[in-house]
Amino acid sequence: MNICVFCGSSSGHRPEHLQVTQAIGKLLAVRGHRVIYGGGHVGLMGALADASLAAGGEVTGVIPHFLARHELAHPGLTQLIRVDSMHDRKRRMSELADAYLVLGGGFGTLDELFEILTWKQVGLHDKPIVICNVAGTWDPLYQLIEGMRDQGFVRDSHLELIAWASDAAGAVDALERAPRTSGSVASKLV
Repeated sequence: MNICVFCGSSSGHRPEHLQVTQAIGKLLAVRGHRVIYGGGHVGLMGALADASLAAGGEVTGVIPHFLARHELAHPGLTQLIRVDSMHDRKRRMSELADAYLVLGGGFGTLDELFEILTWKQVGLHDKPIVICNVAGTWDPLYQLIEGMRDQGFVRDSHLELIAWASDAAGAVDALERAPRTSGSVASKLV
């Protein structure tokens, strides 16, 4: 499978984030999955790519030209795709993805998650989305989503659009157990 991983260009303050990200990169490679990600060489993004490549995996990065110019592009990827905008980046990663994995990150990671989650909610794709909740980082998000449900803005069925895991093996297992679909976001986006 092509696993699109959303994660931070920072490593965060807790060492668990880096450790789990490296374990996921290695595990995806060992299990024969290609990593699709934002193309950076810094933070969790760089650690993910480095770990997967070191374990013999294939890694495709998708990066906007303006970020690549700031020397953020990873120089050693299997494939680096340059695009014009952040929107083009998300679209291209989605075209390549069979499933999505969310690790720690900031606003960009949230943006990527919510766009792909919304696309799934409205039926543009039915690909698995797994959030790896390392050290409780995503607990507030889970509580927010439950609160939105309790207030009548999110349906119970929407809670099932996301699978949750707390470690590398659990996250990759959840991706592999999820039903496979043949639908493509790209074919449905205008």
